[in-house]
Amino acid sequence: MFHTDYPYFSSGSSVMREHFENTANKFLEQELIGSDPFIVELGSNDGIMLRTIAKAGVRHLGVEPSGGVAEHARAQGINVLTEFFEATTAAAVRAEYGPADVVYAANTMCHIPYVDSIFAGLDALLTPGGVFVFEDPYLGEIVERTSFDQIYDEHFYFFSATSVDAMARRFGFELVDVQRLTVHGGEVRYTLARAGARAATPAVAELLAEESVRGLHDRDCLARFAAEVGVVRTELIALLHKLKADGATVVGYGATAKSATVINYCGITPDQVRYVVDTTPAKQHRVTPGAHLPVRPAEAFAAPYPDYALLFAWNHAEEIMAKESEFRAGGGKWILYTPNVRVVD
Repeated sequence: MFHTDYPYFSSGSSVMREHFENTANKFLEQELIGSDPFIVELGSNDGIMLRTIAKAGVRHLGVEPSGGVAEHARAQGINVLTEFFEATTAAAVRAEYGPADVVYAANTMCHIPYVDSIFAGLDALLTPGGVFVFEDPYLGEIVERTSFDQIYDEHFYFFSATSVDAMARRFGFELVDVQRLTVHGGEVRYTLARAGARAATPAVAELLAEESVRGLHDRDCLARFAAEVGVVRTELIALLHKLKADGATVVGYGATAKSATVINYCGITPDQVRYVVDTTPAKQHRVTPGAHLPVRPAEAFAAPYPDYALLFAWNHAEEIMAKESEFRAGGGKWILYTPNVRVVD
C-alpha cells in the first residue's frame, strides 16, 4: 500500500497543518533543546511536521516508504530516507546520524504489525533519555463514537492506554505521558521512554483508570459496540432507501479509506449514492473498492449540487462544512453516521 503512488498528503488539510506545526513547536520547546538535537519521524508523509523542525535548523530525518510523498518533502528541503522503519533501518540511521532525542510517528504505528522490530530499532536509535512519541486513533473514541469505519485493512492495531502500557513494558519501555487529541475523530498521543528514565505524568494513571472503569477491554463493552454498529447500518440503509424513493440525489464526500468500510458493510451502491467527490487527484476518475462508486473531482460537487451529501470524511466535518457553505445555503443537507445516523441542514 505504501508505494510511490500513495495518495494521501497530510498537508491537504488546514486542520492537520496547524496540528503538526503545534506538534513540532512542542518538540522544539520541550525535547529538542540540547546542543545538537536530532529527531526522526516514522511515516513522515509529505514532511508537514518536519517542515517546522527544518526551519528551526534542527537536525532531522523522515523515514517514509512512500516514494511520491517522500519526494514532495525532499523537494522542500526536508531530509528523507525512503525506507520502512525497522531494527536494521534504525541501526543504519544511528551509524550515519548518531542517536535521536525524539522518534515520532503520527498515524503510523497502527499500520505496522512487526512492533518487536520497531522497538528493537527504538532501543538502538534513541539516546538514554530519549522519547518515542506516537499518536493514533484511540480505541476509546472508536467505541464512544461508534466510529466503526476506523476499522479497515490499513489499521492493524487499535490502541488504548492499557494496551500501549503493556506493549511498552514488554520491550523495556514505559508509558510516561498521554494526551487526548481531537484530530482524525479522536486520538491519543503516547510518550514512551526507557524503563526508569522518566517519571510518568498523572495523566497516564488517570486514563488507565478511566479505561478500567469503562470496561473498555471487556467483551461485554465490545459486544455493545458491535450492536450499536449494527443499528447505524440499519438506519443508514433505511435513510438511503427512503431518499431514493423520494427522488432525492445523494453523493458521497471524501473517498477515504473509512468510506470503503461503510460502503461495503452497509451495501451502498451507485444506485443510492451516485458518486463520491474527493480533492486528491490520484483518487479521481477511479472507483471505490468493492461497490465501484465513481470518484470525481471536487468541482463535480457543485455541478449541480446534490440534495444530500454523505460525509465520509466526517473527521474533517467542521473544515469541510465551512468550505462548502454554498451547498448548505442552497438547501443542501449533510448525512452523518457517527455516533448515529442524522441529517444536518
